[in-house]
Amino acid sequence: MDLRSRNKVTVTGRADGPVLVLAHGFGCDQNMWRLAVPALVERYRVVLFDYVGSGGSDLSAFSPERYSSLEGYAQDVVEICEELDLRQAVFVGHSVSAMVGVLAARMAPQRIGALVMVAPSPCYIDDDGYRGGFSAQDIDELLDSLESNYLGWSSTMAPVIMGNPERPELGQELTNSFCATDPDIARVFARTTFLSDSRDDLKSVTVPTLVLECSQDVIAPREVGAYVHAAIPSSRLVTLDATGHCPQLSAPEATNEAILEFLEALR
Repeated sequence: MDLRSRNKVTVTGRADGPVLVLAHGFGCDQNMWRLAVPALVERYRVVLFDYVGSGGSDLSAFSPERYSSLEGYAQDVVEICEELDLRQAVFVGHSVSAMVGVLAARMAPQRIGALVMVAPSPCYIDDDGYRGGFSAQDIDELLDSLESNYLGWSSTMAPVIMGNPERPELGQELTNSFCATDPDIARVFARTTFLSDSRDDLKSVTVPTLVLECSQDVIAPREVGAYVHAAIPSSRLVTLDATGHCPQLSAPEATNEAILEFLEALR
């Protein structure tokens, strides 16, 4: 199988520039980065892709066994980096992809030299001394609702995740993205996303890391951003004046500015 087709790999920007790999979150695809790409391509080589099961990827390559853990998604990242022979790339991961990037950097340290975590969460479930934003019962109910009526769940949850109710077109875009995902594949990805606990994995991060959080985010509250920042000694925390879980769409200028400032410091 051709890996570039499998993951719909797209390479754009400066051929001789530092490499950025942009990774989408649950229920999305590389189109989520469309407002970031124009700000990046003048100085950087930008790699976009869809995880197997998402967007324009080859759905026949999806394996519930492989993608029932974040390691399966991280293996996608490593294989793309190997296919393109990327070295010391900056991995920009949105939402659950932030933790996928942590795992990929550990699997192939020569391939990933820095991390940008956009609205990350290492664990969505509250625990003793840790606020993830949801109780275990909340997550069980969320997954039950998703599994019983995925399209209805998408129409209800996507606008909540996006936030910005005064801009309903953003919630509709995320709803459309969710609804375009095969429900059986979405169920696997959702369980992998919301039941994973990557808190211990944060200890393995030694590369420069930017943690980008939003001032209001129902999926990843600010306590989560503070936790991730504290767990990664080399990290920098930036709080965007943005609402919702997808600042690359709701506040692209501020998001791009923070990413570019971090990238310039690496040069």
